[in-house]
Formats: sequence, structure tokens, C-alpha cells
Amino acid sequence: MHFVREGGAAFVLVAITLWVQCGGMAILIRVARAYVAHAAKGLRPWTAAVMMVRFSGFIIVLHLLEILIWAGFYRWQVFPSWETGFYFSAASYSTVGYGDIVLPIFWRSLGPLEAVVGILMCGMSVSALFVIATQLVAAESKLTR
Repeated sequence: MHFVREGGAAFVLVAITLWVQCGGMAILIRVARAYVAHAAKGLRPWTAAVMMVRFSGFIIVLHLLEILIWAGFYRWQVFPSWETGFYFSAASYSTVGYGDIVLPIFWRSLGPLEAVVGILMCGMSVSALFVIATQLVAAESKLTR
């Protein structure tokens, strides 16, 4: 019966993480489109760099929010403190996984699942940043022709 409870928790955590990531990416794409359209009118390299820093910062905040979602679950169900829950979640999400803190047997499969989800979310973020940078370069190259 514990598999149903663990599976249900995993499903909910993954679903919330996906919704947060996809919602954040939708906001990022909308804002980036506006910036790229503005870039077509003239964009200095410094301005493009500032925009990429802002977009990267937004993505970091997005990932921290996702880590906090998992940490909240760990705090609620597993660990006695937020610090431990956040530390374990960040180590799992980033796939560092030191192993100094482990989940009890009952919740053990959530750690690797969070690692897989974290890698996928980071991959989505990197691909979005790459597309934005490519669009900015393309807009700048149109101006120099």
C-alpha cells in the first residue's frame, strides 16, 4: 500500500513541477519575444547581455521555486527542518546527490525521480536561453547588414 502513497506523491510533485516550469517558460517566451522585437529596432551588445542576465536570473528563480516545492513536501513528510529538506531537494534536483542525507525507505524513490525531473527542467531552460540568444544574434545581424 505504501507504493500507492509514494506513487501518488510522486505524480503530484512531478505535475506541479511541470506546471511551474511550463508556466514560467511561457512567461519567459512572451517577454523574450517583446525584447527580440524591440531588438530589431536597434540593440547594443550591453543591452543584450543585460537581457540575457535577466532571463537567466528568472530561470534560476524558477528552479529555486521548483526545489522549494519538493523541499516543502520533504519537510511535511520526511525531514524535521526546512534546511534539511531544502538541502536534500537541491542536491537531488541538481543531481549532485552527496548522500550525506538520505530518504527513509518509504520515500526512497523520490530522490532519483527528483533528479530526473531536475535534469529535464534544466534542459528545457537551457534550450530556451539558447533560442533567445540565437534570436538576439539574428536580430543584431539584420541591423548590421
